[in-house]
Amino acid sequence: MTRRVGLYPGTFDPITNGHLDIIRRAVKLVDHLVIGVAINEGKGPLFSLEERVEMVQHEADRLKGAATVEVRPFKSLLMQFAEEVGAQMIVRGLRAVSDFEYEFQMVGMNMRLNHEVETVFLMAEPMNQAIASKLVKEIAFLGGDIKQFTSPYVAERLLKRVAERAGQAAR
Repeated sequence: MTRRVGLYPGTFDPITNGHLDIIRRAVKLVDHLVIGVAINEGKGPLFSLEERVEMVQHEADRLKGAATVEVRPFKSLLMQFAEEVGAQMIVRGLRAVSDFEYEFQMVGMNMRLNHEVETVFLMAEPMNQAIASKLVKEIAFLGGDIKQFTSPYVAERLLKRVAERAGQAAR
């Protein structure tokens, strides 16, 4: 029997409880899940690629399940990376209708690049639907409580980075 390989790509700047929700559910669909951490300098990430990979790996190591999980950085087209890792499916999380618009366009383009790789959408659990890395960072920079949006480990890393940036700004 062929091993089912899924790819869950993202910037993960930082990884949130919403991402972890999708990962926990994605491992039920595949035998091996590759979590692809995109370089995506265009988004101006707060954390370096290495830091984001390390945080995702830390969170992935805590998961229990039948599927194996691998965390890898990538800078190529998503479909090229999917082919490289042998993925038969790309897993994407949806929070709201606005996510669907963008994802719908991406699926169309990706299918033109490789019609053998399917895209599977998982709806975020209601308690995670509003969580977005961008908003979590904004809350942290404005002194709000982010503990409900990330793991304690990620919250600590994010608050430390926010404090570092505040110290730099004060100079």
